[in-house]
Amino acid sequence: MSITFDHTIIAATDRNESAQFYVDVLEATSAPSWGPFTNITLDAGVMLQFAEPPFDYHPQHYAFLVDDELFDRAYSRFVDRGVEHWADPQRTRPVETNTEHGGRGVYFLDPGGNLLELITRRYF
Repeated sequence: MSITFDHTIIAATDRNESAQFYVDVLEATSAPSWGPFTNITLDAGVMLQFAEPPFDYHPQHYAFLVDDELFDRAYSRFVDRGVEHWADPQRTRPVETNTEHGGRGVYFLDPGGNLLELITRRYF
């Protein structure tokens, strides 16, 4: 069997709000949820499980490779919602996208404070 990424748990202050943000903005799909998790799936069946940890957590970085059409739709959705965004992970270039690595990229925060990145081309 080859190795494939299956799932991860994403910390959230409100698991349902965060999961719905990914569904609404990134066109993820709601999935059956259980216990402390609100679940969604991405293409190829990768599952993201949102949970509210009983402690303060350090926000993480999650990058998503998307095609140009989804990039445009997602970008429009979070701009319409007034979500701050940047061309760089250091957040020094607000209200911009980048064209590094031969594609386009943008950084923004999910409702739980995690830094999300959309890219249209892989870095390698």
